Amino acid sequence: MGALYQIGALAAIEDAVEGFDANSFDVYVGGSGGASLAAALAAGLPVQRLYRAFLDPADPYFGLERKHLLRIDLGEWRRTLLSALSAIGLAAGNALAREPRAIPSALFQQLDGLYDSLPAGLFTLEGYERFLEEFFVRRGVPNVFSAMPRALRVVAHDLDSGVPVCFGGAGFDTVPVARACIASMAVPPFFSPVRIGDRHYINPGAGQLSHLDVAVEEGANVLVVVHSMVPVSVETVPTGHGHRGSLRDKGMMWVLNQAIRIGMQRLIDEASRRIAARGDIALLRIEPRPEDGILFMYNPASFEARRRLLEHAYTSTRLELGRRFAESDPALGRAGFRPKQPSSRSVPPPP
Repeated sequence: MGALYQIGALAAIEDAVEGFDANSFDVYVGGSGGASLAAALAAGLPVQRLYRAFLDPADPYFGLERKHLLRIDLGEWRRTLLSALSAIGLAAGNALAREPRAIPSALFQQLDGLYDSLPAGLFTLEGYERFLEEFFVRRGVPNVFSAMPRALRVVAHDLDSGVPVCFGGAGFDTVPVARACIASMAVPPFFSPVRIGDRHYINPGAGQLSHLDVAVEEGANVLVVVHSMVPVSVETVPTGHGHRGSLRDKGMMWVLNQAIRIGMQRLIDEASRRIAARGDIALLRIEPRPEDGILFMYNPASFEARRRLLEHAYTSTRLELGRRFAESDPALGRAGFRPKQPSSRSVPPPP
C-alpha cells in the first residue's frame, strides 16, 4: 500500500509544480514496495499512467493480483516439517534414555530445538518476481541495472552478515532488477529471504540503509522523498472482527509493522537533519499524517481501499504543496520549484 501512496503523491507533485517530471531525476532509490516503482520511473514509465492504472480495476497496465504476492513458500514449509520431525524424534529418543524422573526436564530441553524448525518466512516472492519480469518485458523496462535510462539503486541487507547492500551500485550491478526488487521486499517473517548467488537478502525494516544517504552519495543535490511509512496514530482500527481501539487487535503482523514504522521514522528524521545541516542540498519530503495511517490498514486486494489511498495521497499532497507555496517554504525555493496554475491537472478527476 505504501507504493500506492507514493504513486498518488508523485502524480500530485507533477500537477502542482511547474516543470516537474517524475522521470527526469538522475538517480532513483527505492526499497520494499517502492523498489518496483523506482524501477518503473527510472525506465521512463509515466507516473500519471501508473496512477490511472491503479484507479481502474479493468486497466491491464499493471495487473497485479493477490496470487502474485501471497504464495505459500512450500519449500520452506517442507524444510520446517522435516526438521521438526527430526527434532521431535531426537528429543523423544534422548528423553527415553533417561531415568523416568528426568524425562520431563530432558524433553523440554530437547524441544528447544524446535525453534530452529520454524519457517524463515510464510510466503515466497518468486511469483511476484515472475510477474515483474513479464511487466518489464511488456512495457520495455530493462531487467539490467546498466541498461536503465536513469540510475537505479535498490536497498536491502545481507541476512548472514547484517551488511547493507545497494543493488545497482558497485559490486551489485549484475543482479537482475526484478530479483533485487523482491530482495528488498522480503520483510521477515512475512516473506522468506531471497537468495542471490550464495547469499540471502532481506528488507531489514527499521534498520535499512537510508535512501537519502544513498542519493547523497550518488551526488544528488535536489532530493524528493515520498515517505509512506510514518507511525500510525488512530483511535479506531479496522479488523476482520469489526472496529477496535488498538493496533494490537490487528494481530502480530501489524504490531511488527508499527514497530518498523517507528524505527523508519526515526531513521528518516535523522537523515533529514544531517542533510539540512549541510546546507548544500534541497530536500522536499512528502509523507502522510499519522492519523492517515488507517488508510494503510485495509485489504490491499480491495479496489476501493486502493482507490481511497491513491486519491487521498493525490489530494493531500496537492493541498500540502499549496500550503507550502503560500508560506514560501524555503525548501521549495532551494529546489527551484514554482507552482503551476490551480487548474493544472494531468490526471482526470475520478467519476
